[in-house]
Amino acid sequence: MNYRIFAPDKIVMEVGLPASKSISNRALILNALCGGGELRNVAVCDDTDAMLRALGNTDGNVNIGAAGTAMRFLTAFFAISEGRTTILDGSERMRHRPIALLVDALRHCGAEIEYLGEEGFPPLRIVGRRLQAEEIAIPGNVSSQYISALLMIAPLMGCRTMRLTGEVISRPYIDMTLTLMRQMGVDCSMCDGEITIPDGAGYSPRSFTIENDWSAASYWLEMQALLPDSRISLAGLFADSVQGDSAVTLLFEQLGVTANRCGTYVDLRSNHLPADMVIMDLRENPDLAQTIVVTACMLGRRFHISGLQTLKIKETDRIEALRSQLLKLGFVIDVLPDFSLRWDGKRCEPQREPHITTFDDHRMAMAFAPAAVFFPGLIIDDIEVVSKSYPDFWKHLSKAGFTLEPVDKKKENCL
Repeated sequence: MNYRIFAPDKIVMEVGLPASKSISNRALILNALCGGGELRNVAVCDDTDAMLRALGNTDGNVNIGAAGTAMRFLTAFFAISEGRTTILDGSERMRHRPIALLVDALRHCGAEIEYLGEEGFPPLRIVGRRLQAEEIAIPGNVSSQYISALLMIAPLMGCRTMRLTGEVISRPYIDMTLTLMRQMGVDCSMCDGEITIPDGAGYSPRSFTIENDWSAASYWLEMQALLPDSRISLAGLFADSVQGDSAVTLLFEQLGVTANRCGTYVDLRSNHLPADMVIMDLRENPDLAQTIVVTACMLGRRFHISGLQTLKIKETDRIEALRSQLLKLGFVIDVLPDFSLRWDGKRCEPQREPHITTFDDHRMAMAFAPAAVFFPGLIIDDIEVVSKSYPDFWKHLSKAGFTLEPVDKKKENCL
């Protein structure tokens, strides 16, 4: 289904955000590795549903759809699951997302993994066995999901050192994994790209509550920026968050939004909008890129956003997706050789009735929906994609005063 969207003049609302899928998926793997304790507030979305189904699977055929985190984490999990053979597959897009670096690292530890299709990509045939490696080396500038997948099984392999070579990107996601491992009894630490794990370390079952999702919060900061008379309050956000995307409040100060904390609530307000160019390095927060880029364009703020290398292999090529869909709205964005995005204010004529193509990417839908403030009647295609991380997004948007009109795709295709 598609939605034609009309925005309100302002939003006055308390938002109950979804639980963090990033924390949930790590906690579910760690729980499975140690027969853990109670997990409270586990995310309810496609990605965690895929993880739960996979962990409960008994027939050996696991399809995780478009859940990239699940693909990486489960590759390592099934590799160390002795006596179990698993066919691990995903969506058509997943079959084009690389996994060779992780497979190679696991094979170095003794894993038995076979490619069933194109070399270097899912689907995989994994024969679980005992793995051993005292030390693992892996580039630090790859997806943090590869690193986290190896980290979580490292104590079970007798691994005492993991070296991240070269530049380390997406560091907050690695820190999140290390924090959760410590909560499960493994006293691991990281210094200068070297992660150390005590000899003989093992997991201990623990119970804890999963915090709400700062990435989901970002779309409400975007709405506060675009509707400055709003008074938005976000619930369930921890002051000592393990999520790197909690930095979104600092980043959005450049876009005219202030965030005031009161317990587990964050109250959003607007202040004077700066006029200077927005310059950000998002290597540690790549999932915020779409939200920030769309917001900056809507506010007419020139920008240079770097640190986006990993966006090429997400649910879609998010760099090209941003460029092409913003062009429909009249914004001419430059993609630089280092994959950074730059806008110098250049505009062109927007399409008369633009449709935002989401490319099966939840963040494209949610980042572009608030643009209806400046483009009344903006159409977001395939609105179901938000179920990957924030199934209640459209319900919350409607409650906030947005008008969401279903658009019949079949009728449109006949025009």
